[in-house]
Amino acid sequence: MSELTVTLLRFGFLALLWIFIFAVIASQARDLAVGNRARAAINNARKKRPAAREERPATPPAGKDSGATTTGGTRYRPRTLVIVDGPLSGSSFQLGSAPILLGRSAESTVPLEDDYASGRHARLFAQGSRWFLEDLGSTNGTFLQGQQLSRATAVDPGVQFRVGRTVMELRP
Repeated sequence: MSELTVTLLRFGFLALLWIFIFAVIASQARDLAVGNRARAAINNARKKRPAAREERPATPPAGKDSGATTTGGTRYRPRTLVIVDGPLSGSSFQLGSAPILLGRSAESTVPLEDDYASGRHARLFAQGSRWFLEDLGSTNGTFLQGQQLSRATAVDPGVQFRVGRTVMELRP
């Protein structure tokens, strides 16, 4: 090989090395920007949360017949998720028909400010006239009445469950 070919190969290799370094730096910048957007989304959710803390009456509406039973025999379906104990104690979230993702992730339906909760910790979903709670492979587990969940389990209104250190319950 001629000296010119070797020199061109060296410069080509050097150019490829710099392209690789810039690609790594750009990738890190994108990751940091995603983290900043997630932090901003959590902060925005915190600012908007007081408007979402609408409390429901403790007694179910008369004449509703959608599945869960009260002590009086009237059947109803819980409509509110209330945080009973933990960093967001007193907060409540309206339940619809869509599944509720519980965790620290900004993508969570109920973003928890709990260091013991995983990013995607648990899922609360409606099936028929009942709500079910499922652990999503969290590190610290999900507990219903003190028992760690190993599969999706029905949650009755007024029964407390724990995600990390946050205690919640469903209410009418």
